[in-house]
Amino acid sequence: MPTLLHIESSPRKTRSASLDVAHAYLDAYRGAHPDHPIDVLDLWSIDLPEFDGDALDAKYADLSGTPLSDAQQQVWADIRHLAQRLHDADTLLLSVPLWNFSIPYKLKHFIDVVSQRDILFSFDERGLQGLLKNKKAVVIYARGLDYSIDSSTPAHSFDFQRPYIEAWLRSVGITDVESVVVEKTLLGPEVDHAARQAARERAVALVEAASVSAGR
Repeated sequence: MPTLLHIESSPRKTRSASLDVAHAYLDAYRGAHPDHPIDVLDLWSIDLPEFDGDALDAKYADLSGTPLSDAQQQVWADIRHLAQRLHDADTLLLSVPLWNFSIPYKLKHFIDVVSQRDILFSFDERGLQGLLKNKKAVVIYARGLDYSIDSSTPAHSFDFQRPYIEAWLRSVGITDVESVVVEKTLLGPEVDHAARQAARERAVALVEAASVSAGR
């Protein structure tokens, strides 16, 4: 049964623009696929493994072909268990606010922990090969200002949010990526409301288009 994994990276919950739009996507998805499981990974409600000590030693032991100690095996097993949720999903839904021109540190922490050789990618003399094949990603980006390339300001050059996420997804093997951007959420209630509404409609349209395509 196809599974959707929603990775939440905003701690604002009911006030979050990225979660607001993601929930519109999820409501439409449930309506179109009532029997499909949905897994929710709230990065603010779990203790992410620290990537130091035994974890870092395990990484380099693996790279050098050195046997892992018991402690290293345990931390590596924990990392594999966390990454397995990505492998088990057919669709990844990421809700990502922009923080300091980039992504929340909890999401960066998660990516740094699970993005390991033979967990999310392999590499050899041919280069890096992502292991998350035949999956789709839908990314909800929220920004307080206008970071579009058409903006009259140079804000676009400060956008390290979307380029980073898209580069990471490609590196782990996901090339089927849809994006929904909600911008200008800090420019007053009316602008925020209109931006969210447009993004919610775009999110629902993605679900409807995918359902029509699957039915062909």
